[in-house]
Amino acid sequence: MNAPNLIQGLSEIAPRYDAMACDAWGVIHNGKTLLPGVADAMQRFRAERGPIVILTNAPKPSSVIPGQLDRLGLPRDAWDAIVTSGDVTRAEIEARAGAPAYRIGPSFDDPLFEGVDVAFVPDIADASFIVCTGLNDGFTEEPESYRKLLSGAARRGLTMVCANPDIQVNWGGRLMWCAGALAEVFAEYGGEVVFAGKPFAPAYRLVAEKIEHVRGDKEARILAVGDGLKTDILGANNAGLDAVLVAGDGGLLEGAGGLEDAAAQLRALDLAATAIMTGLRW
Repeated sequence: MNAPNLIQGLSEIAPRYDAMACDAWGVIHNGKTLLPGVADAMQRFRAERGPIVILTNAPKPSSVIPGQLDRLGLPRDAWDAIVTSGDVTRAEIEARAGAPAYRIGPSFDDPLFEGVDVAFVPDIADASFIVCTGLNDGFTEEPESYRKLLSGAARRGLTMVCANPDIQVNWGGRLMWCAGALAEVFAEYGGEVVFAGKPFAPAYRLVAEKIEHVRGDKEARILAVGDGLKTDILGANNAGLDAVLVAGDGGLLEGAGGLEDAAAQLRALDLAATAIMTGLRW
């Protein structure tokens, strides 16, 4: 496995690729602000190389993401399409239409369920499956506090639909727990988890379809860019895509200690990256 190079910008490797799958949180923004140089890098890649699909583990339908990116200041000509774990989650819920579900997650994820045939019950004892979009409060709660609830659900044989495989995200400098953290706890007790989003194959197939639609062919050399080792980089490796690890700015490896530390974390997880950069810049 070749060691990744530290690059200053996409322009150093862009000629090798025809399209990009780009993470959102931690690469494009930090939940509060657009990160430096991102808009220019994405616009230049699109103009000189090809389409960009934003691939995010946001537990929301892709239709709500453009408005969020607009408010953060990302121009519409910086991307071509969006794929979210929320899109996959909605399909999983619809496959269980009419079955009573127990919901775990904050109220700001409500748009995920608009127009979906799902009946949430207040008591998990009455549920036939769980939909988890995150902790009810990812800043003040810890995954450990859900063990009693999740162990009982696992014993009953419930399935969890995990709308966001991320464990944590960097939200404006604060780490926030995500649905993936609860899925890990649930799986410890033998609970079955259906994951939506990265690093799982359905999300990457949908990205490839979006790129094919824009380009009109199936031969695109796709570069994946992300800050999550177990989501973005693992997902790219599984999909056979070259990957760039963003190890700085507002991402999960912010302040990681440079190339050597980031490379060591890749090796520890037996992951491969073509390059490492401190932020998405051209």
